[in-house]
Amino acid sequence: MCTLEKRGNVFVLAITGTGEHRLSPTLVCSLRSSLRRVREEPNCSALVTTAEGKFFSNGYDLSWAQKHRDRLELMSSEFRALVRDLISLPMPTIAAVTGHASASGLILALSHDYVLMRKDRGFLYMGEGAAMGIIDSAHDGPKETVSAAVRLAEELVARKWDGDVYAANRMVVLREVLDSLGSDETVEAVANQASSKL
Repeated sequence: MCTLEKRGNVFVLAITGTGEHRLSPTLVCSLRSSLRRVREEPNCSALVTTAEGKFFSNGYDLSWAQKHRDRLELMSSEFRALVRDLISLPMPTIAAVTGHASASGLILALSHDYVLMRKDRGFLYMGEGAAMGIIDSAHDGPKETVSAAVRLAEELVARKWDGDVYAANRMVVLREVLDSLGSDETVEAVANQASSKL
């Protein structure tokens, strides 16, 4: 599902395989497990999240979820927990979006502090997203995107952030997001919206 590699003080979390990287509870659990391992490391680290293949993530695994309403609620609950994990992670986070990102896959990318994207990929081909302020920078290909993300991570690590302070500041800035992630109403709204499309 995913791999975690440490390059100096930079963690590279990669969603593996050539599929659409649909966000099923299994994939989300794998991502959260990797984040727990990252959290155990000492300060002065940074995280780069990327994916193999054509897709960064094409959103929820709706083919799995449509079999029962409870599955969609479980998937939504697990994904919201993943976003909370990213927001509370005591280090800078960078999404290196080398493939298409749509729906909750785009939300996953935007849950990072910085978003670097391949020019001809992403949601609605956001090659011009940097100029619009949606992403931080756009790059020619997957290798260039990941390399730029790792360079940025190394620059951030060199600032010797206090991880706990970094996370606390992010959590204050994103307090409303964190509050909404804990709302059962959000799960219900997602379930109702998806049910109307199934």
